Amino acid sequence: MDFKMKENSFVTDLEYGQLEVSGNSEFGFRPYQLLVSSVAVCSGGVLRKILEKKRISYNDIRINADVKRNEAGANEVTDIHLHFKLYEVDTTKEKLEKIFELTRKNCPIYQSVKDSIRITETFECI
Repeated sequence: MDFKMKENSFVTDLEYGQLEVSGNSEFGFRPYQLLVSSVAVCSGGVLRKILEKKRISYNDIRINADVKRNEAGANEVTDIHLHFKLYEVDTTKEKLEKIFELTRKNCPIYQSVKDSIRITETFECI
């Protein structure tokens, strides 16, 4: 990726479109937002693939991400809690717990940050 400096941000062109990143939310996505989004969406995508591979039907998946940052330090992300809502999923909670273990193991973004950011997960079936 090539990032070009602008007055208040950096911008790059990607396959899906232009990505503008800035420390100021008035001028682009903030870096921590992209980090948290990457962890949540990668986990959700891997979860979806595993459910489909195991032929477990579901209607929808929603993910809520709560973030803690260290304001005493560099304001780095220290904790991310992901809460998954699985709608009309056709399996047991015990099987889902094993599926979430596989999700963590196979999510490249989770694996990239797991030693520096504490990531916890919960889920509910609706």
